[in-house]
Amino acid sequence: MKKLFLTVIVLVILVGGVWVVKTLILDVKRDLATRETTVPTQTAATPSPTPTPVIVIKELPITLPMLDALFFVDLKLVPELKSKLQLTDEQIAQLRQVAREETSSLQEDETDAAIVSTTAAGEKAATKISAILGSEKAQQFADFVIERWQKIGNNDADTLALSEEPSPLPTLSPIEVPPNTSASPGPSPSADPTKVALMPSGPFAAPSDTRIVVNAPAHRLDVFENGQLVKSYLVGIGYPEFPLPTGMRKASQIIFNPTWTPPDEPWVESSSKVKVGQKIAAGDKLNPLGVLKIPIGLPSLIHGGKQPAKIGGFASHGCVGMTDKQVQSFAKVLAQIGGAELTDEEIAKRAQNRKETKVVKLKTSVPVELRYETMAVEDGKLHIYRDVYDRDTNVKENLEALLGTYGVTMEDLTEEERTQAMAALELMSRAPSGKTAAATLTEAEKAEQRKLNIARQELTRQTKGRKEVVIEIAALAGKGYPAPVDLETGQPPKPEAAPAKTAKAKAK
Repeated sequence: MKKLFLTVIVLVILVGGVWVVKTLILDVKRDLATRETTVPTQTAATPSPTPTPVIVIKELPITLPMLDALFFVDLKLVPELKSKLQLTDEQIAQLRQVAREETSSLQEDETDAAIVSTTAAGEKAATKISAILGSEKAQQFADFVIERWQKIGNNDADTLALSEEPSPLPTLSPIEVPPNTSASPGPSPSADPTKVALMPSGPFAAPSDTRIVVNAPAHRLDVFENGQLVKSYLVGIGYPEFPLPTGMRKASQIIFNPTWTPPDEPWVESSSKVKVGQKIAAGDKLNPLGVLKIPIGLPSLIHGGKQPAKIGGFASHGCVGMTDKQVQSFAKVLAQIGGAELTDEEIAKRAQNRKETKVVKLKTSVPVELRYETMAVEDGKLHIYRDVYDRDTNVKENLEALLGTYGVTMEDLTEEERTQAMAALELMSRAPSGKTAAATLTEAEKAEQRKLNIARQELTRQTKGRKEVVIEIAALAGKGYPAPVDLETGQPPKPEAAPAKTAKAKAK
């Protein structure tokens, strides 16, 4: 009986506990429901922004000329190689030597077709660095160097570029410039003009603010003012061994008639025209920087001095190259959007007095966005550019991301448009892939492959020697990144055709 009594008591306690728990749960639910009904409607969650497209892009490899440049411009590189990677003086000396030897072998007069690819340059660097450091340490070294290469251009200090005299800029004489009084003023100067919002605008998008956009595969520089494209230039870009970096930079000054000091490099040592450490005067025909330069963070500049034949192709050691006429035009536009003003007369005066180095400091630094986008949409036309630095960007996933920014899918394209687009992606790859083995394809895939082969052959005939394929897409009509505005190609104007002789003149 005693055991039965204890059992009954335990059951009562358990049932009561369950009832209490259920009661608590119901009370909590009622409390939450009450709270939900009393929350004001204006505090509802803000809709999330449209996600940024995921762009497939291969990381740049380190090349020996890039390493040579980094040794030259990054004074902290050697101490950190010793402290962080535990490299010896002998190993660092060997790395310097192979980098210098490779840089000395570069030939700038080669055609684009003869220039080595970025991938090949990276593989060569990996082999030589591994021979010095061993495979495991070589990978650590490559990761470290790439990180330094990406960060060095974001230094807040104004910097000088590769193969340039490392003297401080404050020694230059400033030009007094009047405030910008144009009808379309640039950004308002802030308390600290050098602190600008270096925010990327997102893949494929036109910016909504004031900035410079340089897209290396398109060989194009665009000037945006308050979200409006106001000026475009065709430019030269870095050689594959000296790829133009990507990311946000800034321009804060324009330097007229810069001097140049040849660096301690093998190609300088073997030259009979210039010597290491010899200061080349502003305006000297041996000075490669032209009439002016605009520092945008190591190791890059926007500068003149390029021949028209180099515009639209490989032209520099990690810089944006322009002809002297182009860069003078660009300097005027840049000064205006940066809160300063340069007249044509003042620019002409600086060009005439080539021996005097002067600097214009912008009242507001202008963001410079360096991009690597091998495809774009302009007014209903799909542009696919050559993958100049082998970054494997001309792939279907990136095309789908590009179309998606305009609310278009691959299914919205006609069969002919899809076939042309896919053929163009392969054609504009730096090293197009070979044909897929027929044994691995279904009959439907073989039929699709035949269409692609035909389209590729047709595009090859149409685009021989060109660096882009343009396809009109009906679903993209009226959409896209703005077309070039007042484009300056750097080419001299074509001479006008002589008027035809009249019959009377022929008779004479």
